[in-house]
Order: sequence, then C-alpha cells, then structure tokens
Amino acid sequence: MGEIRLLLELAGEAALLLWGLHMVQSGVQRAFGSRLRQALGIALQSRPRALLVGLGVTAALQSSTATALMVTSFAAAGAVALVPALAAMLGANLGTALIVQLLSFEPHALAPALVLAGVVAFHRGSRSRTRDLGRVAIGLGLMLIALRLLSVTMAPVETSPTLRAVLAALADHPLPNLLLAAGIAWAAHSSIAGVLFVASLAGAGAVGPQAALAMVLGANLGSAINPLLAAGGDARDRARLRLPVGNLLNRLLGALLALALLPQAAALLHALDPVPARLVANAHLAFNLATGLLALPLLPALARLLQRALPERPPDEEEGRPRYLDEAALRTPAVALANAARETLRIADAVEAMLKGSAAAFRGEDREVAKEVSRTDDVVDRLHRAVHAYLARIPRESLGDEDGRRLQEIQTFAIAMEHAADVVERDLVRHAAKRLRRGLALGAGEMREIEALHAALREQLRLAVAVFMLEDAEAARRLVRGKEALRAAEREAARRLGGSGGATASLMLDTVRDLRRVGAHFASAAHPLLERRGELLPSRLAAEAELMEAERAPDGEEAARPAVSPGPRAP
Repeated sequence: MGEIRLLLELAGEAALLLWGLHMVQSGVQRAFGSRLRQALGIALQSRPRALLVGLGVTAALQSSTATALMVTSFAAAGAVALVPALAAMLGANLGTALIVQLLSFEPHALAPALVLAGVVAFHRGSRSRTRDLGRVAIGLGLMLIALRLLSVTMAPVETSPTLRAVLAALADHPLPNLLLAAGIAWAAHSSIAGVLFVASLAGAGAVGPQAALAMVLGANLGSAINPLLAAGGDARDRARLRLPVGNLLNRLLGALLALALLPQAAALLHALDPVPARLVANAHLAFNLATGLLALPLLPALARLLQRALPERPPDEEEGRPRYLDEAALRTPAVALANAARETLRIADAVEAMLKGSAAAFRGEDREVAKEVSRTDDVVDRLHRAVHAYLARIPRESLGDEDGRRLQEIQTFAIAMEHAADVVERDLVRHAAKRLRRGLALGAGEMREIEALHAALREQLRLAVAVFMLEDAEAARRLVRGKEALRAAEREAARRLGGSGGATASLMLDTVRDLRRVGAHFASAAHPLLERRGELLPSRLAAEAELMEAERAPDGEEAARPAVSPGPRAP
C-alpha cells in the first residue's frame, strides 16, 4: 500500500512540474511568441547564428520540443535551408541543458517569491504582456516547488524494498534504463522534465551514476521523438521529416557513442562533482555540448543524406490542397501561425504565376493562357478558404496580443492576395482576350509599358512578402511609394485617352487601372507595420506630409509644388 501511495505522490508532483513548464511556455509564447518566431526565421541563415538563436529561444520557452516544432515548420515550408535548421536544433538541445544546470542548484527559496510576484502581476497587471509574464513567474515557482516535493518524496525510496529491487535489477543494464527515461521524456514532451526526474532519483540514491547517465541519454532521445511524430502528417510529404529525423539521428549517434564510453564517462563526471543531482545535470550538459561540437561540422553531409533519403513530395494533382496546415500544430499557436503564414505564401506564389500569365496573354503568346490563369485562381480560392478555416480553429484564449495581431495580419494578407488574384483573372486577362478578339494592335511603346507594369507588380509582390514575413520597414515604404507610381501611370493613360479617344487608348486605360488595383492590394500589406511605426498618417506618409507642410507659404497658400512626388496617399 505504501508503494502505491508513493507512486501516486510521484505522479502528482511530476504533473505539477509539467504544469509549471506548460505555464512558462504558454506565458512566453503569449508575450513574445511572434517576436521569437520572427527572430528564429531571420537567424536561420548560418550555422553558428542558428545554433545560438535555437539556444536562446529554447531558454525562453523552457522546451526544446516547442523550438523543434517551430524550426520544423520553417524547414518543411522551405523558408530556411536544412543545414542551419539542424544547427538550431543543436542549440535547442544545449538550451535545455543550461536550464537543467540552473535548476540543479536547488533555488527552492525563490519559489514563494516567484509565485507571489506572478499572482500579483497576473491579477493587477493592466497590460496583457504583464499578465503573461506573471504566468511565467507562477510557472517557474511551481516548477521549483515540484522539484522540492520530488526530492522529499524520493527520500524514502531507499526504505522501499519493492522499488529498490526494481531499480537494482536495472542498475547493471543501461539499455532498460535508457528506454525507461525515453518513455518518461516522450510522455512529458520535455527532456527537461525527464532529466529533472532522473536527478530526483539520483539524489535519493535510487540509481547509481552509470544508471543515471543511461537515463539522461534516454531522456534526450525521448524528447526527440515528439517533433518526429508531430511532423508525420501526410505520408507523401516525407520532406517534412528531414529536420526531426536529423535531430533524432544526431542524438541517437551521440547516445550510442556515450553508451560505449559509459563507465569512463561516469567516473569522470563523478570526479568532477560527486553530488548526484549535479552529476546528472553535468551529464546532460556534457552530452549535448559534445553532440553539438561533433555534429556541427558534419551537418552539410547529414543534410545531403536526408535530402536523398526523404525527397520532396511529387507535384500534387490537386494544387489547391494545403500542404502546411498541420492539425497537430494547433496546440502550439506560434507553430500554427507559422504554418498558416507559409500556406499563405503559396497563395502569393500563385498570384505571381497569374501575373506572369497575364503578361503572356497581352503578348498573345498562348491563347490557352487564360484557362491556366483561371485554373490558378481556383487554386488561390481553395487555399484562401483553407487558411481561414485553419486560423479559425486556433484557440483564441491561447493567443497573446502579438500572436493575435499576427493572426489578423495573416488573414489580411490572404484576403489581399485573393482579391488581387480576382482582379488578374476577371479583368486583366479579359482585357488581353478582348484585344485579341477585336484585333486591336498595341504599339511597341504600349507593350513595353504593360510589360514594365507587370514586372513592377511582381516586384511589389516580393516586397509585400518581405513585409509579411520579416516586417521589413524599408520594404513597406517602397511598397507604399510604388503605389503612387502606378497612380501616375493611370493618370498618363487617362491623358492619352482624352487626347485620342481611340479603342486602343481605352483598353490601355482599363488595363493600367486594373494593374493599379492589384498594386493597391499588395500595398495594403505595408499599412499595419507603418501605422505601428508612426510613419503612416490617414492621408500620406508622415515624413512626406511634414515636408509638404514646410513648403506651404506663410500666408496659408500652398507654395510651388516640389520636384519630388509628395508621396502616396493611403487608400
């Protein structure tokens, strides 16, 4: 009966530890989720920087699994190369080791103060971020309390004949110890929880140094399984598995090497610090540090192997089928938003293809191009509906202010792309077909103008994507300024129509006007960012509005118009 009570207490205290981890992770994601995602996306460009940022994001989220899900979504989407993504996972693994190091010094005295400060911030905070940080403080306090309770509960283990017999039977068999800890870490979705549980066992004298080291290896392997299962999804999309498989391979090879050197490693770590809990923390740090140093130079070769073993998905017969809207990621809002953003980029890719088709239609190269543009518009419509349905399933109560704002940005960008696609399909391609049907001949200058405007719109679309994904302020300014250039082209087309009144001039005016409408939809991606930065007034860019005010005459009459354009007006 005593053993059953002991197991129940251990289960409850482990659950308290996991709940504390969950509160820390959810609080950080709600407070800084979009910034962490953005920093991670920008940093995944080189191996050393990706490793450091993976470490930092994991330290903030208290979970390498959450970091792995984010990085996997970027890599599966093709937003980053596989090599820096693998480097980020090495950094994430090292980040968990540093967290365990901090917790192994037993800062239990801080627990009441952290819980008190968190409760005050949660109930008294006037801003949502303050309340989210209060949630983080409460979670940290609960983790420390749980660790203290675990150490107290594990103390009588030495007097429990049944548990001592089980652990003694496993003591000389590293593989069962490894598998046991792997199962615990997998169930907890956290190597931190698994390693801290091992530290509690070691601190109570329930396991020896070699058994504890084998369990540390198992905790590292177990937590690498969760991202692999989460990335499973469509069996045809094996490329999604590259990053989690690569991370699991790195840990598995490191574990095999460590098992071969287990007696020597146990003796070395015991000599370094014989305190059992510190020995476990040092083993966790040493394993991930050694794995990172050994694997970092080999990542390009590993990436090539993964790309050959897990090739890209063959082209879908149904292009409008979503690829990145993983249902399992809905439990992690930051990952779900990253998935929705990547699917929205597919809409932008389709719109770019439609613009190329529109330009080809005006050149008269292929009379079937109108059907292709119409088919692509159907793809845009299906993806647009899928993205909005996916976003609607993200629990709103799990979103902080920044994640809520990001969700609205994704919805707005998807709507803008869908509207732009409608203009291309319903109007621009129709104008091209009308020209061919009526035999209207456009001059070389007019064709060059249409080609130039289509090329400018494709550049505008790329700027809109940069604003959408990276919040690039300079790209946002160029987007808004580019809209004025399209207005100028529309005014010039209207002037030509007034001068000639011919059918060709009318066609040009309609075409340029619809091209300008497409550009306005692209430019709408810049407005939220510029408004937050205070650079966009209700009527014009703030800096350029000040320039116009400065050039007004003292008597209130407007001075001579400046040589530069006064800037675009917001719609």
